[in-house]
Amino acid sequence: MFDLTEVKFIKRIVVGNDNPNQLRSEAQIEEARELLNRCLSESPKGSIVGIEKGFTILQLGEHQVVLQWLCYHVGFPRKPAWLTGT
Repeated sequence: MFDLTEVKFIKRIVVGNDNPNQLRSEAQIEEARELLNRCLSESPKGSIVGIEKGFTILQLGEHQVVLQWLCYHVGFPRKPAWLTGT
């Protein structure tokens, strides 16, 4: 059972395009997905403690484009050593 009182470190991971001025490539979005999966599967295992959902509607000429993203807050009992570079 997961207990929030054990959370000492939270990693924020954005999956998708959250900034219309700096669109992320598919490779960058895939890197974020891989980091999320690593956070949830490797030791010390993290747990999702919160999720932000967002979207932006852009008007490009006659077309509307919707940018969507999810931001995961992953809590850990301690900061993983493999997360030092991110």
